[in-house]
Amino acid sequence: LTLGGLFPVHARGPAGVPCGPVKKEKGIHRLEAMLYALDRVNGDPRVLPNLTLGARILDTCSRDTYALEQALSFVRSLLPPEGGEGSCPDGSAPRRPPPERLVGVIGASASSVSIMVANVLRLF
Repeated sequence: LTLGGLFPVHARGPAGVPCGPVKKEKGIHRLEAMLYALDRVNGDPRVLPNLTLGARILDTCSRDTYALEQALSFVRSLLPPEGGEGSCPDGSAPRRPPPERLVGVIGASASSVSIMVANVLRLF
């Protein structure tokens, strides 16, 4: 099972630039806490037997509009590739891994961002 994560790894950037400097305490630490929790759960076979948790973590850059764009990338990963299925040089159909299915999203850290993201993701 894959969990999504939206964390403010970077601060808000100046005008015209979405991301600024790295946020160690409120960004990196939260990301590391999620990864640590996943490691602990996956390391104990009594917690979720026969299941492994994974993560797809994206940066919100402490900006609500950027976070919404990142959340939409969770949705885009469920859609078929652009340009149809295509074909391999030998004429066979390409073998693609199944789309990544997120079972939930952790974050974002600000309520305004969480509300926007939740409103979009609840549709999918």
